[in-house]
Amino acid sequence: MKVAVLQFPGSNCDWDAEHAVRDVLGISAHRVWHKDSLPGETEAVIVPGGFSFGDYLRCGAIARFSPITNDLKKFAENGGQVLGICNGFQILCEAGLLPGALIRNECMEFRCLNQSLKVEQSNERFNPTTLGATLSLPIAHGEGNYRVKDSILTEIEDHGLVFLRYLENPNGSMNDIAGLRNREGNVYGMMPHPERAVESYHPSLDGLSVLKAFFAPLLSSRAVELSSKG
Repeated sequence: MKVAVLQFPGSNCDWDAEHAVRDVLGISAHRVWHKDSLPGETEAVIVPGGFSFGDYLRCGAIARFSPITNDLKKFAENGGQVLGICNGFQILCEAGLLPGALIRNECMEFRCLNQSLKVEQSNERFNPTTLGATLSLPIAHGEGNYRVKDSILTEIEDHGLVFLRYLENPNGSMNDIAGLRNREGNVYGMMPHPERAVESYHPSLDGLSVLKAFFAPLLSSRAVELSSKG
């Protein structure tokens, strides 16, 4: 398996994500600069956390115009597995790959803590652990307040697209949403950081179950063609 970890100016979790995938899970992973093309052998993409382009304008708003985002969209449209973490979640929303937006925390403070989460709906491509189980993962964000139109929120809930919810909501996110997927079940976004919970000196090892679940359906897959559909 080949995993691409995207790297934007201001990314600061790209090394952590690469380390978690390559050195902890033993899966081939490489950082890809935002002006480069997505490698043809790519089988999964991680859009990591940080402050892409300094979060100027809006978090993730400038990264959506990076050259690699075009490849990311084609990859996702053709069924490629994508995981956006923190700023990566924000970028996926700005790029239109997930609905809604992440805005300033309701408390108007940067929240950095170990957060309890409940595993909600899952699908055959990504089942982090037993439905209803509780995970503990670090969060570190100032703009994690998930907002979306009420009509779209109803669709999200009706189709079971929420896979993680906050327990004791730290940021005011609608319906306690901490992790969300698309209808097709191949694009995932989450504010908590699984790559920071994979080793014994981390606050938990719960990130392993999240990352293993994300990669599990791809162990026997092939690279995704970037050519347009149709």
